[in-house]
Amino acid sequence: MISSLSGLTLLRLLVIVTGVGGSLAFLLFGLASWRERERRAVWVSLVLAALFPLPHLAAGLLRFPRQPVVAALLLVIAGLALLVLGIPLGRPALEDDTPRSRVDERDIMFARWRLVPGSPEYDDYYARRPEKKQGDDRIRAAPGLLAPGSRMYHPFAFRAADASFAVIDGMRAAVDGPVAAEQVPAVPTEMTRMIKGLARHYGAWSVGVTDLRDYHVYTHVGRGAGRYGEPIELDHDCAIAFVVEMDHQMVRRAPAAPAAMETSKQYLAAAAVALQLATFIRSLGYSARAHIDGDYQVICPLVARDAGLGEIGRMGLLMTPHLGPRVRIGVVTTSLPLSPDPPKREPAVVDFCRRCVKCAENCPSCSIPFDDRQLIDGVLRWRIDCETCFLYWNTIGTDCGRCMAVCPYSHPHTPFHGLVRWATRRSAPARWLALQLDDLFYGRRPKALDGPSWLQGP
Repeated sequence: MISSLSGLTLLRLLVIVTGVGGSLAFLLFGLASWRERERRAVWVSLVLAALFPLPHLAAGLLRFPRQPVVAALLLVIAGLALLVLGIPLGRPALEDDTPRSRVDERDIMFARWRLVPGSPEYDDYYARRPEKKQGDDRIRAAPGLLAPGSRMYHPFAFRAADASFAVIDGMRAAVDGPVAAEQVPAVPTEMTRMIKGLARHYGAWSVGVTDLRDYHVYTHVGRGAGRYGEPIELDHDCAIAFVVEMDHQMVRRAPAAPAAMETSKQYLAAAAVALQLATFIRSLGYSARAHIDGDYQVICPLVARDAGLGEIGRMGLLMTPHLGPRVRIGVVTTSLPLSPDPPKREPAVVDFCRRCVKCAENCPSCSIPFDDRQLIDGVLRWRIDCETCFLYWNTIGTDCGRCMAVCPYSHPHTPFHGLVRWATRRSAPARWLALQLDDLFYGRRPKALDGPSWLQGP
């Protein structure tokens, strides 16, 4: 009899603690959401903090028929929720998505947009790609990026973004340079450790090293310092890839002008890291080239993926495990002997993108597909409509970024969001649950953040 009573008392105590603990967790999450300026998440957290403990307190404090059964059931549900988070279940297989051929930079939208009607480059390109001409001319007829007359024109924000890009223009002369005559001996493992530490010291969030592969390198120059149409032959063995973080609050304002300010700012930050790394390596007696905004010879997302920094997601951007797509990428290619990182693919990230489609639902130009990855030019990937995306950019005047702003992976790197990311990497049920909770707390179509107030000007 005493044993039975003590067991019942323990059951009641456990269910009460579970209810109070759950309520406290929702309150703490609400506080974190308040700091992140997520109003909906704050209100949902407060409501759940009030409602969650009610059945637990009732089962622990009140006496009613089958009260022990109800209390046990509540504990089982809580235990199952923890199991979903903690036990590896449904680890997806990663299909082969290795590119089979190189890409001509002249075919990318940024290079086509720069072609001047009537120029030899313009006539040559559209003689080879006549199917692109009508759509590209329509894009060129739009007001343009950071241009007066665009739908989201902001006299201060656009000039601020232009200022960052102007500084990058002045940095392009330093992407390559003379190499010191005396070569410092380099042990690959030790040099790799130092280069990674130096990149983080300069401002990189994460950094990886990969062998430079053929498909990383563009075939021909489409923009930048080289001569248009010139073949690219990059005589380097290794590539150092890194990412810099974009500010969460500024990204949440996408597609408005402040998000474009953040884009240009972090392109500049990535350029600064890459130029310092390349200059340092050349001082050691090894060739090195920095690949920065507007002057790339490599496809940065592919280099970063192979360096273990993330996967290519549904929106066509690099999805990092901790910051999602809310990053800018920098790359340095070099002859310096380095130790490539072992393959570190993230199949759970690809599976999450396959389930989510939130970026597609929120894309203002309907440029992101809803269906699964397809074989395109021999590569398994999601087909992004770059023409409609870029037309929208040139119509509103910013680089949009709405897909980045609504992505569940873009939340700040905090303990709460970190726990969710940890669980989604381990468990398919956790990935499903994370999507439901993201919709509950933030909405399927989250609102863009206003401001900042300091940008209003006089």
